[in-house]
Amino acid sequence: TPMSPHATETHAADTHAAGAPVVHEDPRHPLYLGNWKRSSKEDVQHFVHDDFDEPHRKRQKAILAKHPEVRDLYGNEPLTAVIGLAVTVVQFAVAYAVGCVWKDMHWAAIVAVAYAVGGTISALFGVIIHEAGHNLVFKRPLLNRLTGMMVNTPMVVPISQSFRRYHLEHHQFQGVEGMDPDLPLDSEIKLIHNNPLLKTLWVFCYSVMYVARGAAMKKKPQRWELINLWAMLMVDVLIVKFWSVRSLAYLAVSVFFGYGMHPGAAHFIQEHYIFRDGQETYSYYGSGNIFYLNIGLHNEHHDFPQIPWTRIWKLRRIATEFYDPLFAHTSWV
Repeated sequence: TPMSPHATETHAADTHAAGAPVVHEDPRHPLYLGNWKRSSKEDVQHFVHDDFDEPHRKRQKAILAKHPEVRDLYGNEPLTAVIGLAVTVVQFAVAYAVGCVWKDMHWAAIVAVAYAVGGTISALFGVIIHEAGHNLVFKRPLLNRLTGMMVNTPMVVPISQSFRRYHLEHHQFQGVEGMDPDLPLDSEIKLIHNNPLLKTLWVFCYSVMYVARGAAMKKKPQRWELINLWAMLMVDVLIVKFWSVRSLAYLAVSVFFGYGMHPGAAHFIQEHYIFRDGQETYSYYGSGNIFYLNIGLHNEHHDFPQIPWTRIWKLRRIATEFYDPLFAHTSWV
């Protein structure tokens, strides 16, 4: 018979004399919140450890057992590609204007435009790359890869295919040291500790740290990552040759802002940084979800990564008894 949604894995030694496996009930059922305590300011240099598995797969089974209609929400949303194309055109148009039309614009004004317009759009690029990474745009994986690379073109550096690879590993190995690429590096924890100034600098440079975490995994680039790299090199060269270095600089600064000290990047901190004892994933239910394609519904996404952004709120409303008790954010500011 199949195991219940709240059963833990059975170890080989846990058997009856007749050889039948012993099923241990997971005490975290049905919300799957841990009993561990978040770090205090004094011991923040260390990870909090828990021997239980991550909560999302079991909570998914618990929800499906009570609400099988949730499966009807699975699928794809091609509208994501349309939005991606539109904002890609807008970002390139602004880059052209900065480099070829507004030639006398002061550098401070360029930085302001890069933050207000470019950073806002670059953060949205990241959301679309995320949807494509889960094959939630089209049914065919190839079209999802191409969608990710399309919105990557104004971002100067190759992101989409490496993000796809490492983000799927994050879902598979959430919270496992040495295997979850979203976990902070030991050097980050030791260096930043509780210093407010260093924390601010860390948020500003979060785009750099995100790349550093992937590099720390020391994995050989895959074929699509190399394709992404060469495609971006060609795009960057074409921008400099036919537009200007200013255009490329605008795009680069936009990405730096959009993945750093920007409201659109706040979800990086909202998602898995610990705010309550025993809870390792957090959702955000504020107005920022309107522009950023419901990226804030992160508990819901981890429970059901098969559901695209246009239907994820329906999951929240169907399984409200599972999500209402969880702590959630209402602001990214």
